[in-house]
Amino acid sequence: MTTSTLASMVRARAQSHPHDVAMRHKSLGVWRETSWAEYWDLVECAGHALISLGIEPGDRVSIQSENRPEWLVLDMATVAVRGVTVGLYPTNPANDVAYLVGHSGSTVHFAEDQEQLDKLLDVSDRCPEVARIVYSEARGIVGRYDDPRLLSWEEFMAIGRDHRSASNGAVADRMRAAQDDDVITLVYTSGTTGPPKGAMLTVANAAYALETVLERDGFADPAPGPTDLTLSYLPLCHVAERFFTTWFNAGAGVQTNFAESIETVPANLREIQPTLFFAVPRVWEKLLATTRIKIDSATRLKRTYARFWLRRADKIGEVLVRTGGSHTPASRAVYLVGWVLFFRALQTRLGLRRVRHAMCGAAPVSPEVLRFFMGIGVPVHEVYGMTENAALATGNRPGRVRLGTVGEALPGVELRLDEETGEVLTRHPGVFAGYWRDDEATARTVDSDGWLHTGDVGAWVEGTYLAITDRMKDIIITSGGKNIAPSEIENALKASPFIKEAIVIGDGRKYLTALIGIELDTVGDWAQRKGLAFTTYRDLSEKSEVRDLVQQVVQQVNDLHNPVEQIKDFRLLPKELDHEDGELTATQKVKRAAIDRAYGELVGAMYGGGGAS
Repeated sequence: MTTSTLASMVRARAQSHPHDVAMRHKSLGVWRETSWAEYWDLVECAGHALISLGIEPGDRVSIQSENRPEWLVLDMATVAVRGVTVGLYPTNPANDVAYLVGHSGSTVHFAEDQEQLDKLLDVSDRCPEVARIVYSEARGIVGRYDDPRLLSWEEFMAIGRDHRSASNGAVADRMRAAQDDDVITLVYTSGTTGPPKGAMLTVANAAYALETVLERDGFADPAPGPTDLTLSYLPLCHVAERFFTTWFNAGAGVQTNFAESIETVPANLREIQPTLFFAVPRVWEKLLATTRIKIDSATRLKRTYARFWLRRADKIGEVLVRTGGSHTPASRAVYLVGWVLFFRALQTRLGLRRVRHAMCGAAPVSPEVLRFFMGIGVPVHEVYGMTENAALATGNRPGRVRLGTVGEALPGVELRLDEETGEVLTRHPGVFAGYWRDDEATARTVDSDGWLHTGDVGAWVEGTYLAITDRMKDIIITSGGKNIAPSEIENALKASPFIKEAIVIGDGRKYLTALIGIELDTVGDWAQRKGLAFTTYRDLSEKSEVRDLVQQVVQQVNDLHNPVEQIKDFRLLPKELDHEDGELTATQKVKRAAIDRAYGELVGAMYGGGGAS
């Protein structure tokens, strides 16, 4: 029996629904459609090109690009010929490129444009196995480089067409030989405490993940299908976006729409109005902050009207939180009136009017943020998974929502907490095959009984719901011996529209302090309405009025916590944290060790002074 792969799923849909739309992208201001028949033709052609260039089963093909059709085509082509896709973040600097391409041993590399090409060429001596480099955007490249390894996308596909004419069955032969344990991708972890590790996901891992969400009631009702639309905008090298873009597209026929860029996501959301939408907490927080800015900047009459309905939304949200996501007759009546008079227009402006199932994951999120969206009629469900378990562990499902938790174990997922440490352990067929070239790390992560040690600390809520309290490595132990989970405090601070980043400090100290980064848009809007002139982020953050504003937020959060968990002092960061400066991972997670090094003087001042300023 032939093993079914993501590539064979694309081929099957091209045969059964050749004229249906597989994906859309914007070119010169116009949305261009690619049918399933056209999609498979491109995949097959790219597969032949890879074979012609010498790709053998198990060889790695790396991709550094924004989300675009070529990403999916090359990914599926690599699967089709039994290669291994290695995704890189478009924001990865040259040193990261050297490590990821070199460590994976990639032999063919796709660089989207001149910017991405330059990164690889700058570290070419550290990536000796790269034999061919394919680029898509010719501007700035043609006529400027003479590297014999370079191929334009058009040249690459021409090689594929020639090979297909000469060896028409080569890709089909590779697909028939596919095995369940074939590694289809290396997904490199974000590396908050050390070099990234390449998690190996297999044909079987992807198949189990799709089976769980499409056939085992592990997702929305009804399950995702060809009538659904998604917007692809988060980096495709991240396991969550790969799941919701590539895997859903191949396995369920969900139509993929590519955002033009991360900056155009709000506009593209309004254009596409997706039915399924996944976002990390930062995106949901940004959408909420933008809503508040728009309302605060409106005329007095519009502002009063909007605030009236947002108070109604808050009450509706309280009901939904209490019932697990189900309306009472009274809340439904209020919502229906609000939908006609206000909520529908707000949903349309946000690009979320047609969303039937939305998800939040990849990092902790404040319950207040989710309650806001629930109240205005956007059903957001917090989910939990990680690269090493194919993004499958738990989820809040329709009618069974418990805010403050990441939901219940998905069908077929075994879940338990370590009796001593509280670490979350999962076991199911989606657990990865191990770390690339790192048997020692694999042995530390997956025990002999097949349990994946996630590194997250959890607690049970109501017996079946899982709450993630923190990462094991981030737990703070004060000098008094008190164990404190900083993420809960940090999320409470970031629930404020004025705070973008919060890093709680206090390990081995007598009390807790925090480094806080302001949200430039909302604080800037607040400052303008107060008549405070400013020029830069640093100028704004150094104003005493802004410190007083943040102090109010800190005090509100302190009032919710025990004295030992309260922030005794804080400092405002002088700049926005940045991935390229080594302060954030590519997934926007804070690198605590890097922050400690970069802002040691600020931290020292908070403890040298002996208390709150």
